[in-house]
Amino acid sequence: MSIPEQIRALEGLAAVDAELKTLEDALAQEQGTLSTLTAGMKKLDEKLAADRSNLTATEKIRGEFIGEVRSMTQQVEHSRDKLNRSRNEREQNAATREIEELRKLLRDREDEVGKLTTDVEASRQQIESTEAELAKLKGELGANEGDINTRLSGLEKDKATKLAEREVVMKGLPPALYRKYENIRAKRGFAVAHTTTGTCSACHMALPPQLFHRLRREPLIEQCQSCNRIIYFGSPSSGSAASDT
Repeated sequence: MSIPEQIRALEGLAAVDAELKTLEDALAQEQGTLSTLTAGMKKLDEKLAADRSNLTATEKIRGEFIGEVRSMTQQVEHSRDKLNRSRNEREQNAATREIEELRKLLRDREDEVGKLTTDVEASRQQIESTEAELAKLKGELGANEGDINTRLSGLEKDKATKLAEREVVMKGLPPALYRKYENIRAKRGFAVAHTTTGTCSACHMALPPQLFHRLRREPLIEQCQSCNRIIYFGSPSSGSAASDT
């Protein structure tokens, strides 16, 4: 394989890889949209489960405290009856102390019931808000999932076509040159550059004059001493296909 043929193969491979990068970026964007929606729904589902569990536990405790308030209210009434039936000062004082202690316990329990009632209402509002947010996400997913999957399918087909095209181009390169191309691409993102005026089209650094004159004088494949990319001479009229971005 002649040097000009290798240069054309490198240009073709670089062009295919640039198109594959565009396709992969588009795939990642579409997949990211789906992942964001599904992850958001999962997070809201988990939050709803936790909030509902907490609400159930809080309502249970509040119910128990309400039951205690009723029981204490009955005990207060019972102590009042004892006070009314007291036969001496000692019994009267004992009944009075009992009533005062029960009333204090009753006030404390009523305060706790009030706080729990506030917590229950806040939890219910939070659950309603989360349910509305989840419904919105589900609606968004339902409206867009079909279109996203259609675009994903098209992008996957285009990618498969480009990969097959790449396989053909790749086989046109000497194995050592292809390995060098892949090593540079792994580090630099793209591996091929050209020069027309003595400047690398990739890193925009000036080439050593001796190297530039050699590249311009005869078909050669070298490496830029600044960015290490594979570089060759492309005349202004040749329309070089190597990526310079």
